[in-house]
Amino acid sequence: MAERVDVAVVGGGVTGLAAAWALARAGREPLVLEQFRVGNTHGSSHGATRIFRLAYEEPEWVLLAQEALGLWRELERESGTALLDLNGLVDLPVDAAALTATLDACDTAYELLGPAEVERRFGLVTDCCKAVFQPEAGVVRADRALQAFGAGVHVREAARVRALVPHGDGVRLETDDGSIEAEVAVVAAGAWAKPLLARTGIDLPVVPTRETVAYFRLARDRAVPSVIDYGNRETYALTAGPGLVKVGVHHSGPPTDPDEPGVPDEAIVRFAAAWAAGAFSLASPEPVSVETCLYTSTADTRFVLERHGPVVVCSACSGHGFKFAPAVGRHVAALLS
Repeated sequence: MAERVDVAVVGGGVTGLAAAWALARAGREPLVLEQFRVGNTHGSSHGATRIFRLAYEEPEWVLLAQEALGLWRELERESGTALLDLNGLVDLPVDAAALTATLDACDTAYELLGPAEVERRFGLVTDCCKAVFQPEAGVVRADRALQAFGAGVHVREAARVRALVPHGDGVRLETDDGSIEAEVAVVAAGAWAKPLLARTGIDLPVVPTRETVAYFRLARDRAVPSVIDYGNRETYALTAGPGLVKVGVHHSGPPTDPDEPGVPDEAIVRFAAAWAAGAFSLASPEPVSVETCLYTSTADTRFVLERHGPVVVCSACSGHGFKFAPAVGRHVAALLS
């Protein structure tokens, strides 16, 4: 006989856990099914930090980030855990006008800084003539966030969902350990969502890619802001712990099968090392470590949040989804109301 639950959430990364958190706050009883372990290194949510920022050229992203900021603060109070370190973001745009116009329209504070001021204040060397510093930015403590979202919900690990079978009054989820009947299934399975949904006739227009990041030790332990350098292949940097900076090149990885083992791209590591050595005062030009993570991206980097009967699709990544997680979770919960 199949196990019966209220809502099944497929995927225990940040999006699935945030959706479950929001559903529980709305009075539902979600069960999260994670095929590995929460915090595993196979997907998109592992590691110490992820960037948080309000600075986008598109107003809808700024507004969603503002919504998420308030919810991150609620989660901090609820969990008793500090989740945001807001040391600011130094945006190095090709042209600052579009970004500052949006920030003005969204009533978001910022400063325009020249390269000498950027170096004096943040120890960041740049030839960008106009940097945009946004103070309500920095990092989310990713590992802590997973724990905080998952603390109040039922999470079942090592539970891979093989198939979804919608029927008249709900959906059946087939797992290696048997069947689960749910009123609704929320699919937040990241790079594994597309083939799972395809078996139900739902086409998810995403491409998984394997991205490379490298970690460098700073010459001295100092708080550094997050950085996005749009003139250098959209290279980004953020603090990753005491004296460590994480550097990656946005959307630089090749398409991948998430079930296949992946290795870092050495060309990206070399590029990141050269950029980091020019931007920061490093203890060594060689990275302390390198790793990969998965992006699951739409063509326009937007998210897919939609309901198909008893199946809710929650594909909120495109390489920039972590910061929005609590707001995305709330929107998922609204699809079930």
